Amino acid sequence: MAGVDADAARRMAGTLFIERSWRSPSSTRFWVLLVLAAVIAGAGVVGDSTATVIGAMIVAPLMTPILGSALALVLSERSQLVRSALLVLGGAVAVVLIGMLLGWIVAPPDAFASNSQVSSRISPRLIDLLAALATGTVGAFALVRTDISDTLPGVAIAISLVPPLAVTGLLITVGRYHDASQSALLFATNVAAIVATGTIVFLAYGVRAGAQEAGMPVGDFRGRSIAAVVAVLLLIAVPLTTGTLAVARDRSLAAQARPVAELWAETGKWQIASVEARNGIVVIGVLGLPPQPAPTALRTALDRNGMSDADLELHLVGGRTHWCPADASTCSTPETGRL
Repeated sequence: MAGVDADAARRMAGTLFIERSWRSPSSTRFWVLLVLAAVIAGAGVVGDSTATVIGAMIVAPLMTPILGSALALVLSERSQLVRSALLVLGGAVAVVLIGMLLGWIVAPPDAFASNSQVSSRISPRLIDLLAALATGTVGAFALVRTDISDTLPGVAIAISLVPPLAVTGLLITVGRYHDASQSALLFATNVAAIVATGTIVFLAYGVRAGAQEAGMPVGDFRGRSIAAVVAVLLLIAVPLTTGTLAVARDRSLAAQARPVAELWAETGKWQIASVEARNGIVVIGVLGLPPQPAPTALRTALDRNGMSDADLELHLVGGRTHWCPADASTCSTPETGRL
């Protein structure tokens, strides 16, 4: 495996290290592209357009300071590490604020409940960390090896950076704070994975030796730097594991609730449109005409079938939405408030 020479080290530093001056070409390019990517991502999420969101992924420049953090970590360049980390943090905050602004302007009545772009980014799992690690490795590898730089657009699409932040901002405006934290967790997962894999790839390719040959400042690299990166990955893996288990539990709960709901709906010749579970809450959509079936009967049926600890949210198309909490014998509607 060929190492990184002096020219390659200079190229990498020039690509990843954004200049301090706000008026410098690298700084203006970063912020202009970031703002545009945030607007595109926000618009794509609001419009539930996958193509638009992919466009935002390609435009977004956040990968640069994230890999810059990895390079600064390998070179033990404290000032560059702090600057790159602040750019990542400042850029993330800017995207969230733009998402909040768009949310205040165009928030839908259902608070993005039916938006597929939102729902796909609020349940991060361990598989997302695995994908981020692989994608981050490809990104760092493509940066080191100029002969495979054509893969970078694919890396930009595969790694989700700006869209989760846009979702976070949009969800904050509609009061879905837990889901907003989950989309922020997805972003943090991707950042940690990129830094970790970037650090490993840069070390493996001898970037430090190439930087020293180029006369660049290179500090002492200590094992605790790698330990810190690994610790962050393990820390992020904890909520991702919890999320993975929660998704599995919700899928099992939805599968268990469907036949019970279908049997209940048949009594009034209504039709079950959807059955899903969200964070332990069974959400059922039902189609039909009055008279509507009794929601308390469904609550009782779920209890009899081992789901007494799951709340029930029942949407009757042709009737009202009913909220039937666990361990309760009555149901309420939005007009009367949840019990």
